[in-house]
Amino acid sequence: MPRPRVLIADDEPLLRAELSEALRRLWPEADIIGEAGDGIEALRLLRVDEPDVAFLDIRMPGLNGLEVARTCAGRTHVVFVTAYHEHAVAAFDEGALDYVLKPFDALRLDRCLSRVRERLRTVPPDLSRLAQRLDARPVAPSWLQASAGNTIHFIDLADVVYFTAEAKYVRVVTDTLEAHIRTPLRELAESLEQAGFWQVHRAHVVAVKRIASATRDGDGALWLSLRGHPVKLPVSQRFQFRFKGM
Repeated sequence: MPRPRVLIADDEPLLRAELSEALRRLWPEADIIGEAGDGIEALRLLRVDEPDVAFLDIRMPGLNGLEVARTCAGRTHVVFVTAYHEHAVAAFDEGALDYVLKPFDALRLDRCLSRVRERLRTVPPDLSRLAQRLDARPVAPSWLQASAGNTIHFIDLADVVYFTAEAKYVRVVTDTLEAHIRTPLRELAESLEQAGFWQVHRAHVVAVKRIASATRDGDGALWLSLRGHPVKLPVSQRFQFRFKGM
């Protein structure tokens, strides 16, 4: 049997290199025939090199992984790469070969590759329905209606520094105001990323433009300092891939 041909597409160079190294170690009989940093390059490589398997990041500039996957029907098996468990489960339910969550876990990746080997001789499925399902994700609001005491404030999303989950509420913090909304943070996080926010902890989402620095303390924990704001926010292990250069 010919050596399997693999394409990797992810817009984060460090994560792309990490996945490439892991695949070479765990699947030495495969050839990585190309790496792409955006969806347009991934689509070009798919058409030119016709890989057997493509590891596609769901979030990429140009074309996202879902849009690229639409072109793979019957030709290339797709493994989605994502930081969002909800995306991963939906991809698996709709016929994607498998999924890999960021940050990468060697044991999970090894199990994924076992599935890949088993399915290589089958015809790749049509993932157009999956693309439609995941593309129907919520859009970030341009403003928020939040309460502080007996007052309801209308807050421009561009003014928000960070969000913090607190029991039944989410605290919205700007430079001049703290107020609360009832929408769970897990429901906000995905749509907010489209508006320039990163989830850095299960309880914290922060405006990327307000991140001044990321620093490790003596125990190895990662903390964010914010521009113009005294608070320091923790970064959990799950989201430290965003700061992999450290």
